[in-house]
Amino acid sequence: MSRPLDPVTLKHFVAVCEEGSIARAAAREALVASALSKRLAALEAEVGTALLLRRRRGIEVTPAGQALLARARELLAGLERTRMELRAFSQGVQGTVRVLASPSVVAERLPAQLADFCAQHPAIALSLDERMSPEIVRGVREGTADVGVLWARLDLTGLDVQPYRQDRICVAMSPNHALARRTQLRFEETLAEASICAAPGGQMDQLIRRQAALIGRVPMHRIQVQSIDAACRLAAAGLGIAILPQDAATAHAGAGRLALVPLAEPWAVRQLVVIARQGALRSPAAQQLVQALAEPDQ
Repeated sequence: MSRPLDPVTLKHFVAVCEEGSIARAAAREALVASALSKRLAALEAEVGTALLLRRRRGIEVTPAGQALLARARELLAGLERTRMELRAFSQGVQGTVRVLASPSVVAERLPAQLADFCAQHPAIALSLDERMSPEIVRGVREGTADVGVLWARLDLTGLDVQPYRQDRICVAMSPNHALARRTQLRFEETLAEASICAAPGGQMDQLIRRQAALIGRVPMHRIQVQSIDAACRLAAAGLGIAILPQDAATAHAGAGRLALVPLAEPWAVRQLVVIARQGALRSPAAQQLVQALAEPDQ
């Protein structure tokens, strides 16, 4: 009969991977190196495959070891969150809710709404993590998150889906740009301009590439950055245009630093939603948050 993987062994395994040496990991974990080596050997025997290769200059992690390392970090982080949540109950907390939200949502109104919710429900502890949309859906489906807030462009079958709000996609640029005085722009007009891609591979990037392909064009990305904030700063500096959610870009448009021109396309309206597990699988605290976020005029 196989034994379950225990957190202590996983913690030691992560230490070895991070240190690249059994000796250094043993010192970090306050163990004798031989005892740590035996634990690792027992772990490999349990999973039935090599996780580490012993080299003269240290440890090399196998592909199976890399897979376990990623999962082990997730599990240990989850256990730490659970420990902190349970400790919070001893301090009067009556519920905890873990929220996952896409970067554009975090850059908009959600943080202020969560702050208001915490003020109104001091006995509920919230945590917020920024994730890409596929990770949000997976986290809510698997129960590692209670609530997700994202753009409704993925398969959400089997989840409770509530409208959050709508947002329009716009073109952000320097006020000195030739297109900055336009009241709206067709997508095709933007494709002749050098552009800044925010979050390559994300939903917005995929949408832009798909719409460009439909008219036989390719976006001319001059720069790729990971955040909306960076894209806005570069656009304001005149390094190109950026196609972004309007609400997320509005904070950077103050004092004339950035011009925002709406895209005049049917697909340029985003429907944002709040997702959660259905019915009995949802905690009362999560239900309260879903209701608060789904209320009109939020």
